[in-house]
This record gives sequence, C-alpha cells and structure tokens, in this order.
Amino acid sequence: MAEITGGFLVPHDPVMFVAPDAPDADKAKKVWDAYEACAQRLADSAASSVIIVGNDHYMLFGTTCLPKYCIATGHVEGPLDQLPGLKKEQVQNNEVLAQHIAQHGCDTGFDWAVARSFTTDHAFSIPYKLIVRRAEEISGRSISAIPVYLASAVDPFISKARARQLGEQIRDAVEAFDGDEQVFVIGSGGISHWVGVKETGKVNEEFDRQIIDLCCNANLDGLVAFTDEQVLENGGNGAMEVRNFICAMAAMNASRGELIEYQPVPEWVTGLGFIELKKG
Repeated sequence: MAEITGGFLVPHDPVMFVAPDAPDADKAKKVWDAYEACAQRLADSAASSVIIVGNDHYMLFGTTCLPKYCIATGHVEGPLDQLPGLKKEQVQNNEVLAQHIAQHGCDTGFDWAVARSFTTDHAFSIPYKLIVRRAEEISGRSISAIPVYLASAVDPFISKARARQLGEQIRDAVEAFDGDEQVFVIGSGGISHWVGVKETGKVNEEFDRQIIDLCCNANLDGLVAFTDEQVLENGGNGAMEVRNFICAMAAMNASRGELIEYQPVPEWVTGLGFIELKKG
C-alpha cells in the first residue's frame, strides 16, 4: 500500500524574498539553511510525492467562494503572487493520487472542494521551491506535489478539530491508494505573526516555543485545545495557520518531531520554525 512516511512543518514567509538582507546575516543564513536541510532529507528519502498543506491569503479565493478545504486535482501552476526569486512555474501534480484522496473523502464524509485547474500562492510555492524542487536537484529524481488549502488565514476558519480529522482522512486515503508509493506531507505556515495590523513585525517567542514543544511531542490534543482567542492574542492572526500543522501531523500520524531550526525574525515579521515529523 502507499504510505505517508515523512514530513515537515515549515514557514512560508514572503518577506524573506522581498527583503532578504533585512535581518542579521547569521540569523538569515540559519533560516535559509533550514530549508536546505529539509530538502536534503527529502532527497535522501524514497518519497515520490509530497502533499503541501497551506492556506489562501485572500488571493486565490474571494468573497464569492471561501472553501473550508480544497485539493488541486488537475493542472497546477504558481505562485500567483510572484516574488523576487519566486516566479510562476508549472507544478508536477500527482493528479491520480489527488483525485483518489478527493473521492475517498466523498466516500467517507469529507466533501472536498476540488480545483481541476489551480494557481497556488506563496503558502504552497515557497516550500515547493525551496524543499521539493531543491530535493529534485539533489536527488536527480522527479517528485510531484499536491496542493491542499485550508481556511486558516481568512474566516470562516476551519476548526482545529476538523483540520485534524481532515489529516486523518488524507492518511486513510493514501493508505487505501493502489501502489507502494511513499509520500511526504508538509504543513506550511508561520508561527507568531501579525498581518496587516498595527502589531505587524511583532514576534512572540514564548508562544512559538509552546507550539514547537507541542509539535515535537506530537501533542495534537494540546494544539487543538488552543482557542482561536488564545491564538490571536498570543500569536497573531497569522498564527491561525497552526491548523496547517495540525492537518499535516494528523496525516502522517507522527509520534514525535525533531526541531531543525527556530528563529524569531521581526525583520521578516514572523517566528520561523522548522520541524521534521517522525514515526517511532
């Protein structure tokens, strides 16, 4: 059977591309090196596909349609919000697996919104470029990537409990897929950051460490128990992206996490954490 064998929790901070020299050079290097470490670990694995769980930033979905969760099952390109060093490109989607996940959801009570043609934003494209594409360069093999988008930046938000259930459904679907394919999952999101408000640039390292500890201990109950009010007060509106972490952790059924790097970077307006998800 197919299996989710590994994964990462990583940020998707666009300010890194817009103002790469804003922070201290040593701090910036540690962040870029963390992406490289993830790419190397993916390259060293036998994974042939990666599911990247991210979120819209009111770029892809507008007021006319705000899905709680969406999977791209056809042509994929992106990002829409092109940045210096992050230009639009076609993404090799694993359409057969993506369609299987959507159908499995339909059969088991998860009515996916489905995009048969999809343009990503930076939530997908940053980890795709810095981890998946880089792993392809290192390994010399092709690795496909499936975009999954949750309502974790724009309300009405998917609940944390539902994000967990969705991750479990993704795991069940992958394991029911015909074949021996090995799959990685990436939860893409910042930890503390405030977006478009007067607190923008603030980073709460104490809150970030709380989230990191819960992730490294695979404590999904603890993550789900955070109320939205607690997240907004301590981590900002950007930290609502913790839902992406929850979904990815549940999809892999991780037993623990290994902290690769954490840097609080006010110059990049985000607490940046990198965790490898592990089993056993």
